[in-house]
Amino acid sequence: MQLHSFFNSSTSYRVRIALALKGLSYDYLPVNLRKQEQRAADYVAKNPSAGVPLLIDGDIQLSQSLAIVDYLEATYPEPRLIPAATLERARVLELADAISCDIHPVNNMRILRYLQDVLGASDEQKNAWYHHWIREGMTAVEALLVRHGHGAYCFGDAPTLADCCLVPQVANALRMGCDLSAYTNALRIYEHCNAQPAFQQAAPNRQPDYTK
Repeated sequence: MQLHSFFNSSTSYRVRIALALKGLSYDYLPVNLRKQEQRAADYVAKNPSAGVPLLIDGDIQLSQSLAIVDYLEATYPEPRLIPAATLERARVLELADAISCDIHPVNNMRILRYLQDVLGASDEQKNAWYHHWIREGMTAVEALLVRHGHGAYCFGDAPTLADCCLVPQVANALRMGCDLSAYTNALRIYEHCNAQPAFQQAAPNRQPDYTK
């Protein structure tokens, strides 16, 4: 199994957490987003989205982090990261989608680069954009955790896809200087997850392409 990844990509981070939680080994193949390596023709031939992550498992090539985790769930089902029970499954996907569909798409690297390089936004304007959408998204995430969350993780005493999405998003928001003090449940879960070996193994600073 191979994972094309960038150490600071939150979508790659999600998949690395899932792989670590399932105890799956893989070859790490770095794709430097800062150098636009994801746009190389041979890479785009494998991943038309021209991004990361890209998982290769035998003859199977998959991009899009949630699709990759769903594939891992079906192929390597233990431990479960997406509950089988209907309502529990829906709650996990609801929170995961609040991050992967509402926060990440407007705040990822290519969006921020477009704001600056094409639209001419200043650093201050770019950061204001980023912080605004973090406030919008994390307010919703915190409300979901207050309403439906319980236990040490987002939903109970075992990690799920929701935690795989939450931890990278909180990490990126903190790196970008966002004030997350209002989101007490999210921060509690983030800190608990980061004390666990699988989450530590998946962390950006543990990846072979890590640079400060």
